[in-house]
Amino acid sequence: MAKYDKADIERRMGGAVEALKGDLAGLRTGRANTALLDPVTVEVYGSIMPLSQVATVSAPEPRLLSVQVWDRSNMTPVEKGIARAGLGLNPITDGQTIRLPIPDLTEERRKELAKLAGQYAEKAKVAIRNVRRDGMEMLKEDEKKKEISEDERKRSEDEVQKLTDQYIKQTDEAAAAKEKEILSQ
Repeated sequence: MAKYDKADIERRMGGAVEALKGDLAGLRTGRANTALLDPVTVEVYGSIMPLSQVATVSAPEPRLLSVQVWDRSNMTPVEKGIARAGLGLNPITDGQTIRLPIPDLTEERRKELAKLAGQYAEKAKVAIRNVRRDGMEMLKEDEKKKEISEDERKRSEDEVQKLTDQYIKQTDEAAAAKEKEILSQ
């Protein structure tokens, strides 16, 4: 049974790009984005939960996030969770709602965030290259076991390389778009 599976290679490379997009969405750009609060965890009911399981997060204005806490008794733990996340946001409590104005980014902070976006992209590229290497190894193994011919291996290796190039390009484009968004404020 041949080990090489193009669909699996494609799924894994696509997963690396999707993970990158998730990481990039969490970078603060000076605009309100609900993904900014994804890493926030809250200690409630004796356990640690993601913020999304105890409150509704929305972005009613371009520079404001709103956190609607479902249970009034969880207000303090939610505020503490947001403060602990180190996002540089100052919560304003208003009844069962916590408002989070998004402050302007300094030029220095913008450059740091753009650099971080580049690091995220590099991490995704490494993951894509690892999938490529796995695919190439599987093809060589299949050829060694006489399950595919040398021509088939070469054809499939070209296919894997094309997929790699395609996903690396998507990674570069996503990172470049995020860097432009961060620096053009």
